[in-house]
Amino acid sequence: MPATRPSLRVRTALETDMYDITLLDKEVFPGLPYPHFVLRQFLDALADHLFVVHDDERLCGYVLATPPAGGQGWILTLGVAPGVRRQGLARQLMKEALGKLRAEGARTARLAVKPDNHRAIALYKSLGFVQDDGASRKDYYGNGEDRVLMTLEL
Repeated sequence: MPATRPSLRVRTALETDMYDITLLDKEVFPGLPYPHFVLRQFLDALADHLFVVHDDERLCGYVLATPPAGGQGWILTLGVAPGVRRQGLARQLMKEALGKLRAEGARTARLAVKPDNHRAIALYKSLGFVQDDGASRKDYYGNGEDRVLMTLEL
């Protein structure tokens, strides 16, 4: 009998997800994970903008957006567990976050991504994001942490 794929669900994060989000963030961003207290504050302050995707067994990914300010929202972080990548989970999470921003009246969404993260950049471009200035921003997140800024017109 073939193995059944666990059902995947996207929902807003719950307090009970905190530990798993912290572990996943460390796994996805080993060189620059958010400290637990920052993720805790994100959950407290932005709970309706923090989405997770999970199956029957575990949390598989998350995305965090900001509420729009001046018509602009930000995607602050997006992470999918290495073992379940390339299954459309990042796209699903991004669509959820972008839909939330659109519903709240955002006119643009912005994000920052590592210049060598070609898969993420390709995903963002496929969703309609455009690189802001054609070059990466040197030391955007500190020494040696260059980023490409991208914008989506909503």
